[in-house]
Amino acid sequence: MAQSKGKKAKTVAVIGLGYVGLPLAVRAKERGYAVIGFDTNQEKIALLQKGKSPIKDDFLEENLPQHRFEATSDPKKLRAADIILICVPTPVDEMFYPDLTPVISAATIAATYAKKGALVVLESTVNPGVSEEVVKPIFEKAGFTVGKDIYLAHCPERINPGDKKWNVTNIPRVVGSFDAAGLELAHDFYASIVDGEIRKMKSIREAEAVKIVENSFRDINIAFVNELARSFDVLGIDVKDVIQGAATKPFAFMAHYPACGVGGHCIPVDPYYLIERAKQSGFDHKFLKIAREINNSMPVYTVELLQDALNTVKLPLNGTHVGVLGLAYKANIDDVRESPAFKVIEQLEKHHAAVATFDPYIKSRSTAKSLDALLKKSQALVLVTDHQAFKETLTPALLKKHGIKVIIDGKNCLDKQAFIKAGIIYKGIGR
Repeated sequence: MAQSKGKKAKTVAVIGLGYVGLPLAVRAKERGYAVIGFDTNQEKIALLQKGKSPIKDDFLEENLPQHRFEATSDPKKLRAADIILICVPTPVDEMFYPDLTPVISAATIAATYAKKGALVVLESTVNPGVSEEVVKPIFEKAGFTVGKDIYLAHCPERINPGDKKWNVTNIPRVVGSFDAAGLELAHDFYASIVDGEIRKMKSIREAEAVKIVENSFRDINIAFVNELARSFDVLGIDVKDVIQGAATKPFAFMAHYPACGVGGHCIPVDPYYLIERAKQSGFDHKFLKIAREINNSMPVYTVELLQDALNTVKLPLNGTHVGVLGLAYKANIDDVRESPAFKVIEQLEKHHAAVATFDPYIKSRSTAKSLDALLKKSQALVLVTDHQAFKETLTPALLKKHGIKVIIDGKNCLDKQAFIKAGIIYKGIGR
């Protein structure tokens, strides 16, 4: 439910105005809260102060102009907040080791400026134990007694960029806290902004574990079908057809599909948080590590498919002009976080291919100005992102017009038989 009209609106502060924090800030404003959005990125703040979204997103483009909030890079503004939401990234480094620096920094800012009685919610995805071992001590060092004059909770973010059905307004959430009072405050806040179930977890560690389990589940299942794809390619079986056949079973099967890599802010990252934290406690997550290894290997495998396909038309990868279609990690958005496209490009350049790129959603980072410009300079293509524009435009006739002999469909989204019938070398992932 929204804020009661007869009462003074509570103030919500959101630390981190990215794909998670920005929609939350807009939603809280829409539901009657006074909202302060804090971010250290000055360009982002400048855009928001003009009522413009720094992120391409249907929800934001529709709602931000109507529900503008105070955007600032001044942490002192947080003193007015009754509720502080921490929505900062939780990345891994080059060795896949979790980097909690953004969480520590945001929690330190919150502890420095939070007023007594405030509710502070960590939305960032973390491994079980971070709230207790990292966040809580920061507030205690600042002089707060958790559960008495400050309330700490965890509500792991759930956001699916580009999803027209599920967004910040209706995706069910889970909350956990150190104490009953904090749990009630967190539950009541999320119930006021989300039109979906808000489940209370028995402990804050359980709440932390929920998100890790969600994304590890997906990672493991994707790794399974990626391995099947490589196996079936050797056996001459179309893995996409097999999965669609298996999906006709109305119970005990959930279809996942192989691809040239796994991207995004969650699936390629979150399992490492559990792997490393469990390792510190003496447990070895062999299954999760194998899944990560398989999924991390797919960009290399994709380039190997291209190399084999080029061999059939007597072209070496070295020196061949290869067009990479897509930079975003998923279709119809401009989000490049952990996108496999960059690993594919890295592998192509490692083999001295002449690489050109184009993404209609990320033209500023594309080397070609248009799809047509990319096709004109390409001898072979690797489709990394299944943007609708690519699926609608890329036809065998178009490729033949530009003399393109090979296409690697990294998302298995094109008409395989049509390309083969036209005499173009087509390879998908497992098909």
